[in-house]
Amino acid sequence: MTFQELGRLLKQHLIWFIVFPCLGAGAVYYFMRNEVKTYKTKATLYTGFTSGYRLNSAREGFQVDYSGISNAFDNVLTTLNSNQTLYQVGLRLLAQHLYLTKPTERQLSAASFQKLQQTIPASLRQSLTKTGNLDSTRNQLDRLAQSSTDNPVRALLAKSGNDYSAETISKKLKASRRAASDMLDMEYEADDPAIAQQTLDLAVTELNERYTSLKRGETAPVLTYYEANVKAAKQKLDQAESKLRAFNVAHNVLNFEDEIKTRSTTREALVDEYNKEVMATKGAKAAMDALNQRMSGGGNLLKINTQLTDKQAELTAAESQLINARTNGQPQSVLDAHQAKINQLSNELKQIAQNYFAADNTAESVPKLKLVNEWLDKVLEYEGAAARMDIVKKRLDEYQAESSAYPPLESEQRQLTRDLDVAEKEYLALVQSLNEAQTHNQDISLKGALSVLDPPVFPLTPQAPKKLLFMAIAAGAGLVIALLLAAFRAWADKRINSLSQAEQRLGSPIIALFPTVKKFAANSKASRAATSMFEQLANAINITIEQRSNPSYPPIITLFSTRSKQGKTWFAHGLARIYAESGEQVAYYYPQLTNTDQKFEQEGIHFFPYELHPNFMNVREPEDLLTGDDAMIVTRFDKIILELPPLVSSSIPLHLVGKSAVSLMVLTLHTLWGRRDKQLFALYLKAARQPVLVTLNKVEESNLDAPSLNDIKQGLPRTQNGPGIPGPSSKNPKLLNQ
Repeated sequence: MTFQELGRLLKQHLIWFIVFPCLGAGAVYYFMRNEVKTYKTKATLYTGFTSGYRLNSAREGFQVDYSGISNAFDNVLTTLNSNQTLYQVGLRLLAQHLYLTKPTERQLSAASFQKLQQTIPASLRQSLTKTGNLDSTRNQLDRLAQSSTDNPVRALLAKSGNDYSAETISKKLKASRRAASDMLDMEYEADDPAIAQQTLDLAVTELNERYTSLKRGETAPVLTYYEANVKAAKQKLDQAESKLRAFNVAHNVLNFEDEIKTRSTTREALVDEYNKEVMATKGAKAAMDALNQRMSGGGNLLKINTQLTDKQAELTAAESQLINARTNGQPQSVLDAHQAKINQLSNELKQIAQNYFAADNTAESVPKLKLVNEWLDKVLEYEGAAARMDIVKKRLDEYQAESSAYPPLESEQRQLTRDLDVAEKEYLALVQSLNEAQTHNQDISLKGALSVLDPPVFPLTPQAPKKLLFMAIAAGAGLVIALLLAAFRAWADKRINSLSQAEQRLGSPIIALFPTVKKFAANSKASRAATSMFEQLANAINITIEQRSNPSYPPIITLFSTRSKQGKTWFAHGLARIYAESGEQVAYYYPQLTNTDQKFEQEGIHFFPYELHPNFMNVREPEDLLTGDDAMIVTRFDKIILELPPLVSSSIPLHLVGKSAVSLMVLTLHTLWGRRDKQLFALYLKAARQPVLVTLNKVEESNLDAPSLNDIKQGLPRTQNGPGIPGPSSKNPKLLNQ
């Protein structure tokens, strides 16, 4: 939509844009003619949610949680606007006012005091205030308000429409966060300035009490939970420590891993010692065998008798007993007894050997004595090594048995140690959570209630009247309604109201725009524009005629419209006069208006009224429209202008339309263009074999480009006199484009 179309729409519905705003403003003025003065008071609270210092603020890595801050402000506002908070505010306010004996400016106005006196009888008021205790009075008021039976107190606190009900306080109490600061702005508006100040002051007090109580109440269960869990975790930790301690005491070990390492070192030492004894035993045995072989080669004297062998066995047994006693840690007296026995058996064995030597003391036996001594030393060495080897082997077996029992004990100790670590970590985590909960609880206790930065003040002047504001809003709403109605009407309007609409709906360009001309005058913009448009239209028609592929003579110029009263006759007269003034003979065919219409000639224009008959659609030549004496020879005319009746009320003469050199569609602005018009225009386009030009009639002068007076003076003489504008004639009615 262009600005011109918008201006036309506004101009067309100007009365709406005046009436609707006036109705809205007038209605508001009427309903608010008895507007009551209101008073407003404000208060500002400091919350400290963002920049306030806390116990956790000094902790390393502490960051401000802005999401939590936003949630804290929401919690404060929700607490303030809760029904219970507002109920307590109204309850406190009513309790204070019941103790008043007369109205005062700073406590209660005369009108409010009189209204309260009428609502609560004197007897009830005296029973409520006889104790002189404000808390007791509030308790009694609360019981009456919660009572199931109707009473004046319940009516004041439960029903809306008075200054003590929670619903009324909720509507008048407003609170919001100031930008991104820690400040909370509160305001309250009432008819009585004293009530406004007291209500807001009580709201601040009640908010502080309820919010602080809620914050402390939410930490108490947390503290109880963590304290109980810390106690249980401590008991579990103590039990784990006791089990591990009992296990270590029972198995006489502090750490199985270290003990296994020690035993491994000891076992390696025993294995080395065992290997040494094995080698010593084998060496002594080999030496004994060699000596026995040499001794057996000297005869039977060197054979050891049974006594010597038995004594040797006794000596071996005695040495084994001594080694076992030492290994098992026997007392010294036992060791001395075993050693004495060994010494005795050694002496006896030597004595037997000497006796044996003396028995065979010959010259050749001297070397054999040496062999016997060597043999005896090897025997002693062999027996000692064998005894030590047995002892070491026994000790190795004991170590192996003890070591095989260590792995399950180590696994059990690890499990007990792991249970101790888990219990310790759980205990430490719970202790940390308990410390944080205690810190949070202490933080709430230290911060206390919300700080009052600006307390409510007594409002001395009433608020500016809202009647003018609401009247302006109502007028604006009326203007919007008018705009919506105008837009809806424009959307639902099927008429063609502009050049762009005409081109869009017809799908064809507009060749010429004509204003409304009632009387030609050279100084009239409409007349100059119409004259110029007729010249332009004649040029377009002539060019179209000359560009025909199959020219016929004389060319037929057909004027048509879908509806009546579109200005076809006015267009036909204008074109006819232009062609007649140029020296051409013009035949003008038009539907007769009355039965008395006859053909005539005027200024080179031959007028032929024709009668519509049932065979109109089958007419093939223009002269066929005439009957009897009216028939004529068309070849003597230079141009034929044929005006068709409205398509909506007659059929289309297909043959005449097909023979037309050019067709001129005449459309008047603000004409309905519906589905039927669109179909008729489409049918005509199918019937026409030559171009169809479209003109728009009765266009507003603001949309026209009219030539100036100087341009008119420099034009043709007939242009200066307005030849294209037909004048009135007694024989030619409907000569104006109305």
